[in-house]
Amino acid sequence: MALFHRVVLINVSVLACLSAAAAYGFAVSGSGDDSAAVPVPDALTSSYCRALHEVLPQRVGGLPRHDLKPRSELTAGWGDPAIVLRCGVPRPAVDDDPQADGVDVDGVGWSVEHGPDGSLRLTTTYRKAYVEVTLPEKYAADVGPLTDLADAVRRTVPSTV
Repeated sequence: MALFHRVVLINVSVLACLSAAAAYGFAVSGSGDDSAAVPVPDALTSSYCRALHEVLPQRVGGLPRHDLKPRSELTAGWGDPAIVLRCGVPRPAVDDDPQADGVDVDGVGWSVEHGPDGSLRLTTTYRKAYVEVTLPEKYAADVGPLTDLADAVRRTVPSTV
């Protein structure tokens, strides 16, 4: 019986580590991949994310929307390489740094993290669900995608302020 408990604990630990790595890592692994780690939020956060998914625009930055793998109401993509949206991600550690980069686009605040590959990871601030958008280097110089997403985020994910 003790062996069974150890195996279960080890498997739970491995899953926890993989989930944490996916949650804190950049969502896109490369051009044409079209995959994203699916967040695992609580029920209330999931309800905000489902509402957001229903009103996401069909085009972001002029690029057509498509499903990512695995298909989920918590993720969406546009273009190739994909602009990736993940809803229900954990609060990013960068939010603890008062000197961190941030931007406000059409009433939605975003924290900004620069990826080693020239990409940007932007995560909403002061919202009841954290929405993360990863812009590949190809689109990182333009806030147009955030402008396209701002209305949907404002309408479905309540502010905390």
